[in-house]
Amino acid sequence: MSPTSTPRAIKPKSALGFTRKLLAWFDRHGRDLPWRRTRDPYRVLVSEFMLQQTQVSRVTEYYPRFLERFPTVEHLARAQPRAVREAWDGLGYYARARNLHSLAKSVAGKGVPDKGVAGSGAIPNDPAELIKLPGVGRYTAGAVASFAYERPVAAVDTNVARVLRRAFLSDNGKRKTDSAKVWDLATTIVPKNGKRAWKFNQAIMELGALLCVARKPKCPECPVRKSCRTGRRVGRRVDA
Repeated sequence: MSPTSTPRAIKPKSALGFTRKLLAWFDRHGRDLPWRRTRDPYRVLVSEFMLQQTQVSRVTEYYPRFLERFPTVEHLARAQPRAVREAWDGLGYYARARNLHSLAKSVAGKGVPDKGVAGSGAIPNDPAELIKLPGVGRYTAGAVASFAYERPVAAVDTNVARVLRRAFLSDNGKRKTDSAKVWDLATTIVPKNGKRAWKFNQAIMELGALLCVARKPKCPECPVRKSCRTGRRVGRRVDA
């Protein structure tokens, strides 16, 4: 299913309360991360590529240095592969750096095959176009559209999928529910207002990173536990 497909899921009754409590919690507890202070699509893209399989604390070290060396997509497009590798050295998973470099050259029209998106110098704002770029999957396409352009679209990474499964589905955060169903659910509950969607996507990722973690979720501390199937179940056990 494409990133812009019409959702098939029915919006859960508890989604409104879930969203309201989640956004209020994020206002108070959301981390001040450098990529949350920008709507520049290139800078958002760099952060998303770096954050793949890498801890936030490590990315916060590399992100400003990389942008100082390659401040725009054009600077990155003109760079030599060796220079990009040097700037990335220590982050690991070097295919990400190669893909990001290829993406920059594709956008800047430097002759890299691009599957239809080329040469404008502008990073697209439509997930269906973003996903054509090198190294961009469905999550990254949604994240850039939401975080750079405030498009009201879903962005489902591992943390978000786990939160949604625990909150609204019946598999306690495990990967039993197929991905399409989780994406349909996310697309259904993401706010339709772009600024609110930006905050919602950031907030649900934050919840998954800080509280609704994989092995030992901190349900008693969770702001949405009363709107969450798993949280309500845990609460009944505690009260019993």
